[in-house]
Amino acid sequence: MTNTNRSVLRSVASFLPARVVSNEELSARLDTSDSWIRERTGIGQRYIAEEGQLTSDLAVEAARLALSRAGVQAGAIDLILVATATPDNTFPATATAVMRKLGAGPCMAFDVQAVCAGFAYALTIADSLIRTRQVRHALVIGAETFSRILDWEDRTTCVLFGDGAGAVVLTAGGHDEHKGILACAASADGRFYDDLYVDGGPSSTGTVGHLRMNGREVFRHAVSRLAGAALEVVEAAGLTIGDVDWLVPHQANIRIIDAVGKRLGVPAERTVVTLESHGNTSAASIPLALDTAWSDGRIKGGDLVLMNAMGGGFSWGAVLARI
Repeated sequence: MTNTNRSVLRSVASFLPARVVSNEELSARLDTSDSWIRERTGIGQRYIAEEGQLTSDLAVEAARLALSRAGVQAGAIDLILVATATPDNTFPATATAVMRKLGAGPCMAFDVQAVCAGFAYALTIADSLIRTRQVRHALVIGAETFSRILDWEDRTTCVLFGDGAGAVVLTAGGHDEHKGILACAASADGRFYDDLYVDGGPSSTGTVGHLRMNGREVFRHAVSRLAGAALEVVEAAGLTIGDVDWLVPHQANIRIIDAVGKRLGVPAERTVVTLESHGNTSAASIPLALDTAWSDGRIKGGDLVLMNAMGGGFSWGAVLARI
């Protein structure tokens, strides 16, 4: 991609509910154990939203902190994107609920539903709108309350997911070739629709439904799609994987993360992993991991960061950015 008005990441922030659910707590009511979960997933605990705590509530907390860190007022935001598969309501968009709670707008606001790939999709959309000068300040949020769509009797899925939110502020950065989003990629293949889905919805059943997953197929496709998207954006930017300082992948499963890292040749010490603490938070996982590594000092200004994700659909995407 050539740059005429690059999107610069001004800040990142995250928010987690107060309630922590450990593997031990789950093993008290499921046929599972801490060692079984850790060995197969890398997860040690997850955060669960309280009753009445909505996806928009989590999103707003992350957004407020991101705006504060960026030094941008809510009223200056031209675009609010919320990547989520667990909206407050069927409609309106959760992004409009976030707008109302922040006191932002009027401005463009809508949700992006690409499940775990949603944040990568949302960054891609925001970047496109900034590059074409339709937007100057964008608030991009990944937020989920996946606990509401889990079958808590299915040990193969309910141990994987948690709730949370992460947000970034993107602004038009002018012609600085050394900072901002360098390249994006997003795609999907609907042939695998039934391998990761929720068995409900307003049009199909009139119910919310529960998450269902063909874990073997998800793993097989995740490794190839995540690696492929990563290589696509690096090549589009005229760089190599060796130039990347940090890989910030979707936090789905430690085996997937390790396999993708090995395929790309990115060492484990350059890969941000937050699975142990957060579990899989779907569209929130990349901004949560990015905020963790930024806040603890691993990621620094000037670092080249590669973010990639795959979710239901199958959908997948990657974003390469100079922080």
